[in-house]
Amino acid sequence: MTTTTPQPTPLADADADPFRYGWRLVPRPTPDNPYHLEQVPLTLDDVLHPEVGDFIVHSDRHETDRMYLTAVLRARLEPSRRAIVLSDVRIAWDLPDLRAHGPDVMVIPGVRKRRNWSTFEVAVERARPALIIEIVSPDARENDVVIKVEQYARAGVAQYVIVDDTGRGGVRRLRLLDYRLEGTAYRLQEPDAEGRVHLALADVWLGIRRDHVVCYDATGREIGDYVTVVRQAAKAEARAKEAAARARREAAARAEAEERARQEAAAREAEARARMEAEERAQREAAAREAEARARAEAEARLRVLRERLRALGIEAEDEL
Repeated sequence: MTTTTPQPTPLADADADPFRYGWRLVPRPTPDNPYHLEQVPLTLDDVLHPEVGDFIVHSDRHETDRMYLTAVLRARLEPSRRAIVLSDVRIAWDLPDLRAHGPDVMVIPGVRKRRNWSTFEVAVERARPALIIEIVSPDARENDVVIKVEQYARAGVAQYVIVDDTGRGGVRRLRLLDYRLEGTAYRLQEPDAEGRVHLALADVWLGIRRDHVVCYDATGREIGDYVTVVRQAAKAEARAKEAAARARREAAARAEAEERARQEAAAREAEARARMEAEERAQREAAAREAEARARAEAEARLRVLRERLRALGIEAEDEL
């Protein structure tokens, strides 16, 4: 459904801090130093259309969210080469009446080779962002929630998501604004029942938790930030190493047990073989003794017969016979 464009909040007194948006270094030669650079405060228009080298002031939470979104989208898109994800890189459009911007995060499909861009030139690369995410800084909120809605639509960005901060006094109060291009203009989409926005290109759902953004996969599982992912990966690696070490210890114990069993079996086999050999030797010795006894008995029997015959002939046999 079509909704009205959110209105900007009033800006603070411009004289309170001239450098509250940031600054750029401008060559201002002096008689003593022809290379002198003067620090010049940025205007709200400078933040909208930055130059290379500008320093734009952002809060810590702004930067944390930007880096988190960049890491998640790169992990989802870049390994498969579906798109590249650029963060805090200036983009020069291919429309002569549209000046360059510096989106917090932009997702660009159709780029074959990543370069070390400081400015991504649409006309040169022949590719344009399909998704831009801006994280609002309260002092420059008008740029994101009003001006860029019209200008990104003119640039042909299919989806423009704003992490809007309506808080005051340094307290963040976030909501998501999801603009989809229909023809030449944006239509503001309603978030789902949980207040989440679908980033179709990456198949990721973007939500808000307290004062920061959170991404979810298609199953509704939260995608952790870099620190969480690294910590989880470290724990998983430690578990894997412990499991591998345990498997090695168990394998070594099994090998040791198998070797011990093999040695015990070999010892039992050798013992059985020795016992069998001893039994065979005892049997041979018994057989030899039995044969010897039988031969002696036979000899004695023959000797008795011989003596009987001699005696019958009247011949006394010698005792030796």
